[in-house]
Amino acid sequence: MKYIFLLAFSVMSLSTMAQQTDTVFLKKLMQAKPEFFSNILNRPDHNQVQILYTQVNRDMKNKPSFKSYSYNLNPQHYFYPASTVKLAAVIFALEKVNRLKSSGITVKSTMITDSAFKGQTKVFKDTSSKNGLPSIEHYIKKILLTSDNDAFNRLFEFIGRAELNEKLKKNGLINSRILNRLAIGDAGENAKHTNPIKFYNGNKLVYSQQAQYDPKEYDLVLTNTIMGKGYLDSADKLVNKPFSLENKNAFPINDQQKLMQKLILPEAFPALERYNLTTADYKLIYTYMSKLPTESNFPKYDETEFWPTYAKMLYYGREKNVELDPNIRIFNKYGDSYGYIIDNSYFIDFKNGVEYFLTAVIQSNDDGIFNDNKYEYETVCYPFMKNLGRSIYEAELKRTKSNKANLTKFKMDYN
Repeated sequence: MKYIFLLAFSVMSLSTMAQQTDTVFLKKLMQAKPEFFSNILNRPDHNQVQILYTQVNRDMKNKPSFKSYSYNLNPQHYFYPASTVKLAAVIFALEKVNRLKSSGITVKSTMITDSAFKGQTKVFKDTSSKNGLPSIEHYIKKILLTSDNDAFNRLFEFIGRAELNEKLKKNGLINSRILNRLAIGDAGENAKHTNPIKFYNGNKLVYSQQAQYDPKEYDLVLTNTIMGKGYLDSADKLVNKPFSLENKNAFPINDQQKLMQKLILPEAFPALERYNLTTADYKLIYTYMSKLPTESNFPKYDETEFWPTYAKMLYYGREKNVELDPNIRIFNKYGDSYGYIIDNSYFIDFKNGVEYFLTAVIQSNDDGIFNDNKYEYETVCYPFMKNLGRSIYEAELKRTKSNKANLTKFKMDYN
């Protein structure tokens, strides 16, 4: 019994050590560039910045290991995660397809969504896909290319709220929850009900899923869920009291990056902790997570609305007229809402053998009013993201590594 206790204590200690990060490096990095970061450093709580940067080191067999650095990291300090939760839905939807493969369902099966509760909507076609029909695969493409909200909502309905949250916990993402659809005012009882869905291969029905109900609440211990001094209500009238983000989705940056690390470098984790994804699944995610909107034909995007670097905040900000380096690819999922900009990324420079994970959040809402669409994205948030990403990249170029990474598995076909 004593031996078991000591062994458990040892494992727990190792786990705790693994979660510890250097809290000095990033602060010094920003202090060295006051022209970019002085406003952030002088008021660290004002913009609610949190950063997690993880170096990847390879052994002689190319197996990766991690070393992490953080700034203001606090999983209990709430920020609204916006679209960053969609990456979890992509992974868990593919896992569900694989679990149901004996039925004949595939990611290419036609997915027909019905309705069974108030506020629910139906989907029978998708004109942005090559065959004009909705599917798991096409929804994933739209999520990863331009963060399509309806595509996420359809995966949310397919997976089901209960399974989504079970999977978060199963994967050790203990400070996270996904409670509702996005951009349709989904909350309360409506969010607990998900639509009936049928899948077809051609005209053959291969899988039918009944409407689901999830009664659970998924409480978390969080701070900072009441914000600002006012907000605009659904009628655009100013309400002079703080804005509540209680009972919303939660996805702290350490959980976001852990999800990303297991997705990008599954070989760094024990086999039992890896996602149940096929080689084709990984290729699908890697391709569309790193693909630019202008490289896509189905769906096809208007470049004035979705320019090449639209989604790549942690290096480009949201600048439009940027010369792209063909050796750089960024695998990421961003989010933007309520004044928050978040980006969760894995960065590669094939030419120089650079790779690293970088996840960050920043908020700017100087007037303290929510839902008024007056946030300092252009002047505060996007420049911060760009400068942070480039500063880390510059540091990585100077970093000495014992073994150069073989990154050929990440060279995708974007044709």
